[in-house]
Amino acid sequence: MSFISYLIPVAFPLLALSHFVALVSPGPDFFLQASYAIRYRLRGSAGIGVGIALGNAFYILLALFGWNLVQRYALLFRLIEIAGALYLIWIGSHLLRSRRQESALRATAQRRPSAGKQCLLGLSSALLNPKNALFYLALMTSILGTAVTLPQQIFSGVWMSFAVLLWNLAVAAFIGLPTVQRRVYSYVHIIERGAGGILTGFGLLIVASLLRHIWA
Repeated sequence: MSFISYLIPVAFPLLALSHFVALVSPGPDFFLQASYAIRYRLRGSAGIGVGIALGNAFYILLALFGWNLVQRYALLFRLIEIAGALYLIWIGSHLLRSRRQESALRATAQRRPSAGKQCLLGLSSALLNPKNALFYLALMTSILGTAVTLPQQIFSGVWMSFAVLLWNLAVAAFIGLPTVQRRVYSYVHIIERGAGGILTGFGLLIVASLLRHIWA
């Protein structure tokens, strides 16, 4: 067995492709990242990408080593899901109140959130979405199968974690480009309100799903 086959499972291309397709599909993390990148550019939103990547890395580890805990403590899973829904609604309602500011894109250096706050926002967004654990478990089990080794699982997990990080940084960097900023200058508050509505909608859908589960 070569070193490459020792680390990389046979089904890795399919795993990487499936993960990338899911990654580029807009979800709560994407809209959180984009809404901050629009107003604060890369320096004011890169930490969110780091936090999101760390949250995803945690759920990848959970899918690898701690899935029995999730199954055993189903109530904890539901409580995290409720907290995540409320968090999305809170973030969304904040963005929905966004107002037009003539100097919004010129004064970001003074008002941009600290790196620590950015990271915490991203980490909270990722961790308060426990369905990430289900997603990674499905990828690991259905695509890699039972013959996969632990080193191959670890390699796949590290790959997906860095893919999340690089994608979010790429989104923030693109939105932060001067040409993009000039185009969205007059529409920052409208875009933020749109992102806020989407995040609030995600939260309300989670609450509705949980209520249906309780009443079923």
